[in-house]
Amino acid sequence: QVQLAESGGGLVQPGGSLRLSCAASGIIVSISDMAWYRQAPGKQREFVAGIAKRGSTFYADSVKGRSTISRDSAENTVDLQMNSLKPEDTAVYYCHPDGTAYWGKGTLVTVSS
Repeated sequence: QVQLAESGGGLVQPGGSLRLSCAASGIIVSISDMAWYRQAPGKQREFVAGIAKRGSTFYADSVKGRSTISRDSAENTVDLQMNSLKPEDTAVYYCHPDGTAYWGKGTLVTVSS
């Protein structure tokens, strides 16, 4: 049974930073293609960043240059460091192993002054 637990969201002012973390069980993140998605109110879920099993990273244009995805093999986590946050980054952020139907409950990021 795959379980994904996202954490690290919260309220942050524009220009601030957050580090999101996804703790995974039932799946080994170091040999899986993992991704972060987000869903803003009233919008469809969208891709944010991904890290392939071989280590390549991918970013949506909207977060490129402001975000870094990484994984910790020892902790079996996938993190998303987000900097220079903007109000349009406000969304629920989800961790997702590509090619599977598994999703966590998400963590809410609110960027507001």
